[in-house]
Amino acid sequence: MQKVLFIIDRVNTRIGQFFGWLVLALTLFITYEVISRYVFAAPHAWAFDAMNMMYGTLFMMAGAYTLSKNGHVRGDVLYGFFPPRLQAGLDLALYFLFYFPGVIALCWAGFYYFEESWAIRETSSLASGGPPLYPFKAVIPIAGLTLLFQGFVEVVYCIACLKQGAWPRRDQDVEEVDLDKLKGMVNVGGTSPEANTSTSTQR
Repeated sequence: MQKVLFIIDRVNTRIGQFFGWLVLALTLFITYEVISRYVFAAPHAWAFDAMNMMYGTLFMMAGAYTLSKNGHVRGDVLYGFFPPRLQAGLDLALYFLFYFPGVIALCWAGFYYFEESWAIRETSSLASGGPPLYPFKAVIPIAGLTLLFQGFVEVVYCIACLKQGAWPRRDQDVEEVDLDKLKGMVNVGGTSPEANTSTSTQR
């Protein structure tokens, strides 16, 4: 089971990292459009649609990745002070009350949005000869599926925490930043806080 959870985490991490390159693509594209519009007076009617689709794809496909990093916004004012078992119990209840119904609805509705768009070969109506919309709408159910699988992973971790009294170890590959190495880099050439503590104790 742990291996399956790690595989899902890794796949969603790779998906998030891959679509993260859209940030660079979007930045370059906006720069190109601004120069084209204001320097050469040659704006493109389809540019706004393209920007929206790129940003929307990034936003949706990064959802499962962000969940695996525990990066979604939550009310941490009280949650952070709760013991692990209470945190896991709250998370588990909220997953079944809100998360899974919402994600299943996203997959269901997203599939029909895509199906209808594909059937009519839908294109943007904001400009003449606008870009096709059906490839973009295909992202909706795909993003929903990644969230559904990652939700399953989170539920298993919640159950494990309820049994063990502590959050289980996550796959290290899920972390983009190795915190131990980062702390070591910060302390290079200086004295670590632990060293300062031990020195003051000896004195």
